[in-house]
Formats: sequence, structure tokens, C-alpha cells
Amino acid sequence: MKRVLLIALLLSLTLGIIGCKGKAEQVRMATGGSTGTYYSFGSAVSQILNEKTNISITVQSTGASKANIQLIDAGEVELAIVQNDVMDYAYRGVDLFNGEVITSFYSMAAIYAEVCQVVANPASGIRTIADLRGKNVSVGDAGSGTEFNARQILEAYGITFEQIGRQNLSFAASADALRDNKIDAFFCVAGAPTPAVIDLATGKDIVILEVDDDHAAQLIQKYPFYTKYPVPAGSYRGQNTDVQTVAVKATFIVSSKLKEDTVYQLTKAFFESKPQIESAHVKGNEISTSYAVEGISVPFHPGATRYFREVGAL
Repeated sequence: MKRVLLIALLLSLTLGIIGCKGKAEQVRMATGGSTGTYYSFGSAVSQILNEKTNISITVQSTGASKANIQLIDAGEVELAIVQNDVMDYAYRGVDLFNGEVITSFYSMAAIYAEVCQVVANPASGIRTIADLRGKNVSVGDAGSGTEFNARQILEAYGITFEQIGRQNLSFAASADALRDNKIDAFFCVAGAPTPAVIDLATGKDIVILEVDDDHAAQLIQKYPFYTKYPVPAGSYRGQNTDVQTVAVKATFIVSSKLKEDTVYQLTKAFFESKPQIESAHVKGNEISTSYAVEGISVPFHPGATRYFREVGAL
């Protein structure tokens, strides 16, 4: 009888321990379209962090930055990838958010660069951004983050949308239009090199326009979410030198409702897993704690702040 009771007690304890281990905290991550970088990167990270922590991360395909911020605000996700300029708009209720102030989230870490590339047809006589005045220029989809980046960059050079032949085309449509000489230049905000621009450059001479030091400084002073960034030589056919431009950042944000220890664990595991993330996704090679905290205008979650202070990044 005593032996039966002992076995029952041991079985109960074992099941209890298994049950406790199975009770991982659930965190839902919003990314982007299922064919995009946000989704593939988020999926790779979630698999690695699921193994490294007692936090279970599930990934959702979404409409990306603006939608992701609204999903966090609605309590439908706790973790998301967004552009740092878009989260700045949300926090201040400007531009894309136009009076809708959302402050129910914190920054966790900037991840990788989304480069502001201005692609031009040299046959149109364009050598600098100043030369875009009076030209036909695609500034990205209407209401997109790219359109606001284009407006801000042109503004730094004293050019308004009214002073160009503005078109609102996607990256792929912009590349096709430049190939067919229907436009003279287009703005593309994406990781560099960008597939649409690579394809264009294989059969068409292009030039990537520089954002020089003075104009970059103006942009960064007015819009602190920008950073300087070089498009490396050889990114596109015919590009033989680095071209300086500016970039915004793909950034992890978290719900303000997440506990400090949860965000601390996520942040710590993310940076300590860089080798595994690099192996799983090309954007993993851009991960660094110094890059993670630069050019971020929305406050960091206390859990992320705790980690960055431990490693001397803040």
C-alpha cells in the first residue's frame, strides 16, 4: 500500500513538473506579408528564441508597420517588426497616423537597415537629388512609408512634390516605368541590394543618388529616426563605389503590457543568438547592440533598457 502511494506521489510530481515546463509564456509576433523580409526574419528568430527561452513565440503574417502598431494597440499581438520612422509617426500622431496618437508600445531593438535608395536614369541628366526638380519621379505607393521618406528627403534639398512629376508606384512598377523611360527616377526604401533594382540594372544603366553629409545632417536633426548608410560598391551593375544615403531601421517593438523580465529575456536571447540567426537569415549579420539603440526615438521597454545597460550599449 505504501509502495502504491509512493508511486502515485512520484507520478503526480512528475506530471506537475512537466506541466510547469509546458506553461511557456505566449507571445504573438506581427511581421509582414508572407513573401517579405519581415515575415522570413521573424519566423527565423521565433524558432531560435523558442528554443532558447521559456517563451513561446507565434508568428503572424500582417500588413506590416502601421498595421502592426495598431495590432499591438488592440492587444492582438505583443511583439512586432516595424520601421522606426513609422513608429515615430504613431507615437506623435503625425503623417501616416494623422492625429491618431498611439503610445501603447515600447522599442525593444533596432534590427537592420531599410535603405532610402534614389534610383535614377543617367540619360535624364540626373546626377544629384537636386536634379530631380522638374523630373518625373515615383515616390512609392500613396500613403506608404516610402512616400513620406521621399517627401522628407526632397524637402531637405528644397524640392516639394509640386515641383516634380509625382507618380505613386510600387517598387516593381517603378522599375518597369524607369526601364521604359516613363519616369526619370524613383524612391525605394528596402534592404540593399533590392531585387527590383538588381533586375532593372541588368539591362538598364542606373545611378544611385547620394545624400551628402550636409543634407543627411539636416534630415537627422529634423527626423531623428534616420541614420547615414552606404550602399556598398557592387550592389548594382555599374556601381563601382559606395554611395552614401540615409536609412530607417526595421525595429522590434513590444506591448507596454509585457513584463520587464519577459522583454529582458527576449532581448538577451536575441543578441546572444546572433550566430544562429545569421545562419538562418542574411539580415542576421546586421545585428549589433550599438546599432540597436541608435536612431530610436520611441522609449525602450524597461526590460530592453536593463539588457542594454548590462552590455554598455546605453
